[in-house]
Amino acid sequence: MAEKQTHNIKTILTFIIPSLIGLLLFMTPISYQDAITIPIAIVSKGLQALLGDALTAIVTGVVVFTALASAMTKLLKPAFITSNAFLNSLLNISPMWLLTRILGAVFILLTFSGVGPEAIRSGDTGALVLNDLLPVLFCVFIFAGMLLPLLLNFGLLELFGTMLTKIMRPIFNLPGRSAIDCMASWLGDGSVGILMTSKQYESRLYTQREAAVIGTTFSAVSITFSLVVISQVRLEHMFVPFYLTVCLAGIMAAIIVPKLPPLCWKKDKYIDDTPRHPDDEVIPDGHGVFSWGLDQALNKASKAGGIKHTLTDGLKNVIDMVFGVIPVVMAIGTVALIIAEYTPIFDYLGMPFIPLLELLQVPEATEASKTIVVGFADMFIPSILASSIESDMTRFVIAAMSVTQLIYMSEVGALLLGSKIPVNIFELFVVFILRTLVTLPIIAGVAHLIF
Repeated sequence: MAEKQTHNIKTILTFIIPSLIGLLLFMTPISYQDAITIPIAIVSKGLQALLGDALTAIVTGVVVFTALASAMTKLLKPAFITSNAFLNSLLNISPMWLLTRILGAVFILLTFSGVGPEAIRSGDTGALVLNDLLPVLFCVFIFAGMLLPLLLNFGLLELFGTMLTKIMRPIFNLPGRSAIDCMASWLGDGSVGILMTSKQYESRLYTQREAAVIGTTFSAVSITFSLVVISQVRLEHMFVPFYLTVCLAGIMAAIIVPKLPPLCWKKDKYIDDTPRHPDDEVIPDGHGVFSWGLDQALNKASKAGGIKHTLTDGLKNVIDMVFGVIPVVMAIGTVALIIAEYTPIFDYLGMPFIPLLELLQVPEATEASKTIVVGFADMFIPSILASSIESDMTRFVIAAMSVTQLIYMSEVGALLLGSKIPVNIFELFVVFILRTLVTLPIIAGVAHLIF
């Protein structure tokens, strides 16, 4: 029987205060300018408005600096970088990632200065990533990265994790703490969810399988972005049924897809290849679920380190994301959009879906099929292509489809590839197709009931 520990008031406050602030910033839905959002999204929008047009220049500087610093580190191996674990992991990277960063720098310079091939810098490719996506990511990263330790370091996940294991383990075969990642990305932004998952995987709190499943399944699309998508297909008056459809299809995909390859082939081992302890989630005698969760939480809080430690941790997160992830998003996002815009690859890949769409009695099946696989490049392209389709039902299906597919290379895919989560681009594509096959019949079924 585990001894019940007694904790002093300082530890209890160390758990309560930062955790409450974290919950408030990341998970409290508030109404702002007629939309439901979370405080962290509002402050990052504020920063975006404040920096205005200077943002694209700042982001360009970041991407170019990262590429140069990484190339110099590879060539010269300066001691002050290689002897510092954090800088070494940030800049001393594999040749493949170095190439990606250099590609990102080339793309961003051409796009920013408006020279070079139209295919790279046009409003549908490089300029879309540079002007629309990167400024948003940059601002979200600064606040989310800085404030993420409030959620991670003070025991909040330990408390929720213990309490939610009874739901998450039987249904999704995941630890209870993954429910928090899901909520943060749901209310805030998918990139926040991936960041949390990656950090917890690196801290040996998720196994390789769990990190891969959570990253590809639970980094859900935010409520705010779902609104943007449904407005694009001119059906914003149907937002509630649309969002409920997305949730239903998303939950079914979360139950089914991880049981299929490639996700079910992932090892249940931690980042350092040690196996998962079967007694990790056992609640000892003499404790209830809540009291054990609280005990775990207070233990975590007592080891949290002071304000300085939390700030350093937050700063490292920000540097890691801004310099590690933004160049990757620029490179991979632009390449994916060039393929989508200038080659018929996605049209051909969509053809096998025509019979399925006809079977599900979705009107304008051929037009709809073109939008299905293109979502792998960017989540927003399907709804842009769909806006020319006549049938309300088909536009509804495509909009819901594009949101439940989840994995798109211009952001989530690039973030996953840029993180330590063990997935490669081929596996991401397979998961994308599986999610499509699972969610399409559900969405079409609901659409038939509505229209």
